[in-house]
Amino acid sequence: MAEEIRAEMVANVWKVVATAGDVVAEGDTLVILESMKMEIPVLAESDGMVQQLAVNEGDVVQEGDLIAVIE
Repeated sequence: MAEEIRAEMVANVWKVVATAGDVVAEGDTLVILESMKMEIPVLAESDGMVQQLAVNEGDVVQEGDLIAVIE
């Protein structure tokens, strides 16, 4: 079952750590967001493979925007 990782706040995508096809474990960092000079890691919530990364470095995400899909 696919799991969608969504942004919890408005932020800039500072760094993309994972790529599509990567196998990740629960707690692995997928993307690092930046908001108000703070770095916020976006973590995998379960084990699986990254099927899609919907953001690129420099993008601005809004609350609820899709960041990644893990299956």
